[in-house]
Amino acid sequence: MFGYMKIYKEELKVKDYRKYQAYYCGLCKRLKEKYGFLGQITLTYDMTFLIILLTSLYEYKSKYMEETCAIHPVKKHPFLWNEATDYGADMNIALCYFHMMDKWEDEKKTSSYLLMGALRKSYKEVGKKYKRQYRVMKGCLNKLRQCEKREEKRIDLAARYFGQLLGELFVYEEDVWEKTLRRMGFYLGKFIYILDAYDDLEKDIING
Repeated sequence: MFGYMKIYKEELKVKDYRKYQAYYCGLCKRLKEKYGFLGQITLTYDMTFLIILLTSLYEYKSKYMEETCAIHPVKKHPFLWNEATDYGADMNIALCYFHMMDKWEDEKKTSSYLLMGALRKSYKEVGKKYKRQYRVMKGCLNKLRQCEKREEKRIDLAARYFGQLLGELFVYEEDVWEKTLRRMGFYLGKFIYILDAYDDLEKDIING
């Protein structure tokens, strides 16, 4: 259910695309600095979207630098990051942990189990730091698993739980924007859940 919040590159101006990439690379950089290589492999477009949204809304002052990295070892490229980037990095870890847990329970993939174990310590640290988000995230994912186990036919019910999860993640600061951000995340989360279910429809029919 992750990786759907992507840009449509053809519709962006060159300067806007470069800025987006700089925030994406900034998230990758902070994931590595905070959580090492394991943090980097959890990188998603979804949290990049949230970082840019929060940065635009709260006008956080971003740091800028140009350097090479493992993916771009020859030519220097720009990085942008700020307070919202650190929040996005932390939420990325929590989401990836729960995603691996879900994949392990559904598919029993060894790779999911190993990554879940490797992220457990970092995930617990994030849970202590962001208790509100952690509580809602854990509760919603438990409800989603219950829906799957009883083969819930009402897709809107399951979509609501994922919407509540994403809605809570969108609320970084509990202030005047809280209600708007939660509502935005809620409906976006519902849409993503239904889109993901549609993408899996053919596979689910084949597997019964």
